[in-house]
Amino acid sequence: MISEMIETGTWLPYLFAFLMGFSMLVYGLLDGYDLGVGMLSGTTKYRAEKDTMIASIGPFWDANETWLVLGVGILLVAFPKAHGVILGQLYLPVFIMLVGLIFRGVAFDFRSKSQSKYHIWWDRAFAMGSLVTALAQGYMLGSYIVGFDSSLGSIVFSCLVSVGVAIGYCLIGANWLIMKTEGQLQKKSIRWAKISLYGAVACIFLVSVGTPAASLRIFEKWFAYPNMFYLSPIPGITGILIFLMFTTLQKLPKKNDQHCWVPFVLTVGVAIMCFIGLAYSFFPFIVPNEMLIVQAAAARSSLLIILVGALIVLPILIGYTFIAYRVFHGKSTTLRYD
Repeated sequence: MISEMIETGTWLPYLFAFLMGFSMLVYGLLDGYDLGVGMLSGTTKYRAEKDTMIASIGPFWDANETWLVLGVGILLVAFPKAHGVILGQLYLPVFIMLVGLIFRGVAFDFRSKSQSKYHIWWDRAFAMGSLVTALAQGYMLGSYIVGFDSSLGSIVFSCLVSVGVAIGYCLIGANWLIMKTEGQLQKKSIRWAKISLYGAVACIFLVSVGTPAASLRIFEKWFAYPNMFYLSPIPGITGILIFLMFTTLQKLPKKNDQHCWVPFVLTVGVAIMCFIGLAYSFFPFIVPNEMLIVQAAAARSSLLIILVGALIVLPILIGYTFIAYRVFHGKSTTLRYD
């Protein structure tokens, strides 16, 4: 069977589905923490704290969005049929997300260039743009889970997922600040993380219940015997990581800033496990219960050409990301606009 897939090229759609999923996962993690930091910046009234928070994401936030471009780009060129269906259903939340991203970008630069009396407005625009972007992305996820159903119950579910994703971003953003800051701001970040953790757990539970409830096929994939035993490590590991995060947060800050990185790593682990669960639920569909990965894929010859480009772009993007995070590791310094 494997040799037949290689000869016929039927493995190509699954490869691109993996690359698209990988890109969206990396985007959710990287842009998730900087959206979270942006939202949390609106909760402090001190200019110095806002500057430090924004300085912690300054070298990364713009490049993080490259992963979103890559993921959507793969959807467009490798799965044009699915791109038309998915974007057709999500035009409004996508538009709202883009407005939020524009507000973030403009506010990030203008907060340092404008007169001091306008600083507060650009700070609010940055926080609001982050919130709008997070809510729009959460609503898109909720809509995808329910198969773009437009009933009242599905809309309410999507709205709840929207809030949950925003809270999840706040959690990973707060844990990023625990790792990147110190002193009073770090203590505030620990408090933000503790609060956000409860909301994130509620969101995970909601999606875990809502996803199989939205589809009998997904329900059977998870709960039919013996699948439920083989899949039990996914919720099990997720629960362990959440418990470890909760206990770690109770013990921070520690002397010499020990283990300040642990909550962020645990959050990444939780996000990966949740992504694996969602990916398993919907596979082999790319449009839930409507279009299979192989049905939506472009022609084999087109995918081979796209693969060449992906093999060039992806290592460059991964390499740049690694170098950027390596160069700017450690605690955030005072924000400067020289």
